[in-house]
Amino acid sequence: MRPILVTVILLSCSNVFMTFAWYGHLKNLSSRPWIIAALISWGIALFEYLLQVPANRIGYQVLSIGQLKILQEVITLTVFVPFAVFYLREELSLDYLWAGLCLLGAVFFLFRRSLFPV
Repeated sequence: MRPILVTVILLSCSNVFMTFAWYGHLKNLSSRPWIIAALISWGIALFEYLLQVPANRIGYQVLSIGQLKILQEVITLTVFVPFAVFYLREELSLDYLWAGLCLLGAVFFLFRRSLFPV
């Protein structure tokens, strides 16, 4: 399997864990003390790191660090928006679209040499 595809798959799975670790406690543990939420989030984050670290090592073989970071941000927004809307019941707004368009600009600038070699 191609390194980029493996990286995208691992980062996507990692982001699911990251999103639950960072924001899931807002719905599920809001009545518990913050330290309980932090410890549970920390436990969830372990699984994020078990996927994220190999993803970055694999991705760094074929992508620059800037490309890898922007790829991560695009995946993060792609995972976060459905999570916020469907799980946390946040209202979908155009702000997510504008944020996505800004990220597309970042993707263009960091990947343009790969896409359009001079």
